Amino acid sequence: MTTVRIPAGWPATEEQALAVQDELRERVVLDEPGPPPGTGRVTGVDVAYDDERDVVVAAAVVLDAATNAVVAEATAVGRVSFPYVPGLLAFREIPTVMAALDALPCAPGLVVCDGYGLAHPRRFGLASHLGVLTGLPTIGVAKNPFTFSYEEPGARRGSASSLLAGTDEVGRALRTQDGIKPVFVSVGHRVDLDNACAHTLALTPKYRLPESTRRADALCREALRQATA
Repeated sequence: MTTVRIPAGWPATEEQALAVQDELRERVVLDEPGPPPGTGRVTGVDVAYDDERDVVVAAAVVLDAATNAVVAEATAVGRVSFPYVPGLLAFREIPTVMAALDALPCAPGLVVCDGYGLAHPRRFGLASHLGVLTGLPTIGVAKNPFTFSYEEPGARRGSASSLLAGTDEVGRALRTQDGIKPVFVSVGHRVDLDNACAHTLALTPKYRLPESTRRADALCREALRQATA
């Protein structure tokens, strides 16, 4: 497990973090399709906290995109790097997530975050933030629609509806299993929305949530248990 220090110059106040978001948001790439689903590697990342001990743990799990078999995994532990502020959660997680990605023995390929990309009040959630800083193609697959509206998609797997901020589509509600609550997919960086949804379906052959982030969540929780034992 890699140990992480808070980077020098990391934002310490809400005002500083908002300024960084404004700067980095301009670098998001939205005109690339991204890697074809079912090819190369896909990496899930997830984070767990122990706020009482000021500990954050991140896990990265690399899958073969064709089979969803695990290729590699890594974890990192550090201090919580920013106070809890809605809309600025990436600043609590990014240093440790990047350390976990850096500790992988292979290139991660597409990165799938348990969270949001463009489906964010400031259009710059964790998936977009991580994509800009690493240059990797990223998507967000969230468990709930945050503050956005949507019509219920059809009951069959693969059905989708627009996730809307007013009239703007910021993502999609995607049914990954028949009759099960949808997940909420948004573009992070260097992937289009159609491909983001196709990747999500490829990663959910049995369960509601992608294999990438399901496995990262399990690894993360075990790593947190060990770090705080």
